Amino acid sequence: MLIVDILAAAGQGAPQNKFGFAEALEQGGFIAYATVIILGIMSFGSFYILFTKWFEQSKILRQYNSMRSTFWKAPTLREGASKLDKNSAWRQLVDDGLAAEEQHAKMTDQLEAHDWMHSSLARSEASVNARLASGLPFLATVGATAPFIGLFGTVVGIYRALIAIGLAGSASIDKVAGPVGEALIMTALGLLVAVPAVLAYNYLQSRNKRIAELLTGFSSDVLANITSRGAVKPAVITTPASAAKAAPKAAPAAKPATPAKP
Repeated sequence: MLIVDILAAAGQGAPQNKFGFAEALEQGGFIAYATVIILGIMSFGSFYILFTKWFEQSKILRQYNSMRSTFWKAPTLREGASKLDKNSAWRQLVDDGLAAEEQHAKMTDQLEAHDWMHSSLARSEASVNARLASGLPFLATVGATAPFIGLFGTVVGIYRALIAIGLAGSASIDKVAGPVGEALIMTALGLLVAVPAVLAYNYLQSRNKRIAELLTGFSSDVLANITSRGAVKPAVITTPASAAKAAPKAAPAAKPATPAKP
């Protein structure tokens, strides 16, 4: 019992921390809470866009890797398109190209017909790229504005510290530690929100450029196949596994004939 009483007395006599994160928010009041909430919403939105766009890009790249070794093996584009996922970007390009081919018969000039199919595929590419780019402006906005929102909280904290100094008549540490700590916390939160948003924007943008290159190349191949009536096809890339399956098995070696006995 004596040891318990000593520990309880020591706990009661220990100084309480009045400069933690929760205490800084309580001292900052409405402005501090509003700043933290806004930065929290920005951070949640940034990570949500990062993961959803990453999964969307990965799905398109996986579809491309599985499509490039099987699609061009089909005798016609329609049969090849039937093997693709209905909601994939690659199926969209093929369907739009076939639709443009059906409509180009109404063109009186062959050059206009070619331009019509080319523009139709270009519009299809643009729609896919626009869908992939959705959400990236939010990341750019967060990366550009989050430090300034944190700086706003910093300015308010410094202002409160100056008011405390003016009221006390001296710059004692107990008067300025709370507001200055609040200011530093707001600065750190602004940077913690802005830096991941900028990194996510650059990472997703680089992957979008790679997908745009693949879409352009596939669109050109589809246009060449349509205008050549199926005569022009890109080289089919076969994986080692599929090549091994396609390779014919070697015939067993014939046994040497046994010489006849005299």
